[in-house]
Amino acid sequence: MVSLLDPDARGRVILVGAGPGDPGLLTVRAVDALRVADVVVHDGLVDPRVLDLAPADAQRISVAKQRSRHTLPQEAINALIVAHVRAGSIVVRLKGGDPFVFGRGGEEVEAVRAAGLPVEVIPGVSAALGCAAEAMLPLTHRDWSSAVSFVAGQCKGLSEQDWTGLAGKGRTLVIYMGIASGASIAEKLMADGLAPDLPVAVLERGTQPGSRAMRTVLADLGDLIEREKVVSPAIIVVGEVVLLSDAEDRLRTLAQRAETLA
Repeated sequence: MVSLLDPDARGRVILVGAGPGDPGLLTVRAVDALRVADVVVHDGLVDPRVLDLAPADAQRISVAKQRSRHTLPQEAINALIVAHVRAGSIVVRLKGGDPFVFGRGGEEVEAVRAAGLPVEVIPGVSAALGCAAEAMLPLTHRDWSSAVSFVAGQCKGLSEQDWTGLAGKGRTLVIYMGIASGASIAEKLMADGLAPDLPVAVLERGTQPGSRAMRTVLADLGDLIEREKVVSPAIIVVGEVVLLSDAEDRLRTLAQRAETLA
């Protein structure tokens, strides 16, 4: 691994995982990389306190992505990174969570390598790990779950995806980017055989100010997201381990609402 202070380290790209939000979850090497950056190409959800770790004169370029609206397409982001590296800059590509967990880091590494340029990846705390830790939700547990799976909930053709065996007794399923399609996800999982009363947690803005951890059952997932006005970033955790968490039980809210309507 090249020393970040070595003159030979110039003209390179460093993909850095910024974690789920809290700057305290950055790795030591991530902080070191930011401190020598000439250019920081960053996601929109990166905490400003993380960006402040870069030198004051470092160029900061936002390539924020939102659902159905990207500041730059991925190909343009790749080209931007390559151009700055060819100009001799140390480019830190700062990505929320971990670059290789639904972060498209693999595509960016491919593009830099194809251009014949040096690249390094510094892992970060993925959203699933950071948010679950804050909610005291163990993704695996000797008595409750011996396997955990990560899936993207915004994929096209949700009904055609094969999620069989990813959740249920003894297994935990973590769904990224699934808030907008929460009701459809619940319907799919129940159609695939999961029990309607299987515990589910929604972890919103984990490790960030205003974070919320809410618990309900699978059949209520879509309604919970709607009535609580859940917004991204948020993850969904499905499995019995949810019962071990500190997440607020929001199923009671539904029961009270039903009584009111009656």
